[in-house]
Amino acid sequence: MRLFLFFSLFAFSAYAQQRFTVSGYIRESGSQEQLIGVNIYLPGTTTGTTSNTYGFYSITLPAADSVTLAFSFVGYGAEIRKIKLRNNLELNIELAAIGRQLNEVIVSGKREADKVSQTPQMSKIDIPVQQIKKIPAFLGEKDVLRVLQLMPGVQKGSEGQTGIYVRGGGPDQNLIILDDAPVYNVSHLFGFFSVFNGDALKSVELTKGGFPARFGGRLSSVVELNMKEGNKEKLHGEGGGGLIASRLTLEGPIKKAGKEVAKSSFLISGRRTYLDLLARPIIAAQNDGNTMGGYYFYDLNAKFNYDFGQKNKLYASGYFGQDRFFFRDKSTLSTSEGGLNWGNATGTLRWNHLFNEKLFANASLIFSNYKFQIYAKEGTTTNNSQSQYELRYTSGVRDWGLKYDIDYFPSPKHALRFGISSTLHRFTPSAVVVKDTDIDQFKTEIEAINNIESGIYAEDTWKPTRRLRMNAGLRLSHFKAENQSYVRPEPRISAALMLRPDLSFKASYARMNQYIHLLSNTGIGLPTDLWVPSTAKIAPQQSSQVAAGLAKDFEKHGLALTIEGYYKTMNHIVNYKEGSSFLLINDPSNANKARWDDNITSGRGWSYGTEVLLQKKTGKLSGWIGYTLSWTQWQFDELNFGKKFYPRYDRRHDLSVVGIYEFSPRITLSGTWVYGTGNALTLPQSNYVAYTHNLSPQVQYPQGPINSQSQPEIVYQVFGNGRSVSDYGPKNSFRAEPYHRFDLSLQFHKKKRYHERTWELSVYNLYNRRNPFFYNLTTRPVYDAAGKFVKNETALQRISIFPIVPTLSYNFKF
Repeated sequence: MRLFLFFSLFAFSAYAQQRFTVSGYIRESGSQEQLIGVNIYLPGTTTGTTSNTYGFYSITLPAADSVTLAFSFVGYGAEIRKIKLRNNLELNIELAAIGRQLNEVIVSGKREADKVSQTPQMSKIDIPVQQIKKIPAFLGEKDVLRVLQLMPGVQKGSEGQTGIYVRGGGPDQNLIILDDAPVYNVSHLFGFFSVFNGDALKSVELTKGGFPARFGGRLSSVVELNMKEGNKEKLHGEGGGGLIASRLTLEGPIKKAGKEVAKSSFLISGRRTYLDLLARPIIAAQNDGNTMGGYYFYDLNAKFNYDFGQKNKLYASGYFGQDRFFFRDKSTLSTSEGGLNWGNATGTLRWNHLFNEKLFANASLIFSNYKFQIYAKEGTTTNNSQSQYELRYTSGVRDWGLKYDIDYFPSPKHALRFGISSTLHRFTPSAVVVKDTDIDQFKTEIEAINNIESGIYAEDTWKPTRRLRMNAGLRLSHFKAENQSYVRPEPRISAALMLRPDLSFKASYARMNQYIHLLSNTGIGLPTDLWVPSTAKIAPQQSSQVAAGLAKDFEKHGLALTIEGYYKTMNHIVNYKEGSSFLLINDPSNANKARWDDNITSGRGWSYGTEVLLQKKTGKLSGWIGYTLSWTQWQFDELNFGKKFYPRYDRRHDLSVVGIYEFSPRITLSGTWVYGTGNALTLPQSNYVAYTHNLSPQVQYPQGPINSQSQPEIVYQVFGNGRSVSDYGPKNSFRAEPYHRFDLSLQFHKKKRYHERTWELSVYNLYNRRNPFFYNLTTRPVYDAAGKFVKNETALQRISIFPIVPTLSYNFKF
């Protein structure tokens, strides 16, 4: 009997020490979309994990006859499962999106892993796409990047611009990826709209610091956007039209048998402006039909996926977008046409493979291409002969990339990620084609530069104790230039120390390297800006950033508060020398004669500040308040006499208030108010007249009668030519007026029999604030009380472009 009890206790002890793995995919009920970042945990404990980019999760637990697992995600109903854990278990979960009336259930059901205080990652913000669609739109277009501008640490550019400037960095220092493919130019209409159609997106995440080792190639931020896979259960569509553009999205299963979930699905989404169509009859009427012109842009997103089973899945996605500005003029004897074209094309082919319940891998083939073109054509017919002149100038960058990533989940305390990537860049700073039949000339000059950028990384999300969470990793990056190779280690670490269950202290350090540069005279991210690589003369940009702060959850009210301070140094940042430009728009045929690396200078930068974010994602009232207090300075030996100066978009104070209130399932009211310190500009501080003195010889005779004894003498007379000269003083020493604006939106929803429609009335700049877009110096006369002219004085004139702008738009989905 004693022997039997001994073996029974031994067997029970061995059984209790056994560990088994629960793994599977988490999808949205009704569409089978894979959900990213879902929390999987044991209620009442800190044991848990999250689903990866493809909805896969894995958690290893001690064997037990009864284990309770909870699955929760903001915007979806929580799922509770009780399981027997006696062997490895495959458990796929579907979460249902909950209605507006149940939003409070999410708040009360939040657990520790949902809280900002529980994650080791800091300086990271995710914005639900549905929340983006409720924020007031500019001219009826919902814009992802315009919403990111409302976050602390993210500065906006000029009035109406979608460019983002993160913690003192420029627009080129943001890695913006769509389904793993980098997008080089993210703006339409010279920066007023972004290229991302919100109807095609599933998730949007912004990382400003504490970067995981899997990201590299930029200094300031990572904006990760993932497209929807496509509904696998039924055909679904949504679209709408605003003041300047319309859009349509369709998604659904490709082949479905009965009630079974389809193995493949598709998504296709398109958007186009109709400004050119509206303007065409007006232009034709004013020019007797001989002159045509216009501007339009379009976007096309497409995605296909196929499910081979639990272990293998295939995804193919792409984006294609263009901006076209054109004119044509036709007469009896001559024709002329010209314009500007620019656009992006991306493509991603991804294969997921599940080796076992703990090991997940993804292989990606990535393509990205950005191209800018100026063209002009002229044709003349005289005396039965024809002549033709054609000029085309092109610049751009094209990438082909391979990437392989592995997720390994050995235990609840560790989640490992490691991988390798390599990209072949082809930069075309200029390609010129000239054709002139009059002189029998056809010339093609192409400057192309090929480079290889690679990286290998490993990172671990580790829970060493109940109160400490860490993400530590190392990335080794490599760049092969023509005559130079760069190899740079990039250590990364983030940690969260739990002070209380709802309060944590966080800190992070990240070193980043950037091997490609954007040359810009404007700093606002125009399509004319030039992408160029690092060379033996131009070293890679490098940054080191430390950050620390507090994260606090107010679970009772569904609020999350984060306070962060950061300090970032930047080395080898690039800028044009004074008066230099590589893109010669006035004479593009001579562009190849100007070497871009001879016209730029490298320097250093510093940025530091404090950011505060109070956010509420759920409930009838949601939104956030974000505030940033920051300083950014640059220093170049060849600019501003080598002295430090504030870059254009340095802002001391930046405040955003966003509110969304749902009165009922049929009415939604939203508003945003923003305030920011004015841009730092270089303007003349005074004008003066500078004279150029010339000596003119004059023959002069002595006074009195002239006789043979009279000797003439040479007298030099001074003549002066005056011209106005401006004294600019230190670089960017003038501060523009503060920027502030209030936007309001009212949405009316109604469910019909087969679809749901939404009318939206939005007002941009409700109180008609005349915010400065740029300043102009004008000369105006000054008169005295009697009306007599006294002098001319120089005055500073503020130019504004957007007064109050009301917009009515219509949206639908089925």
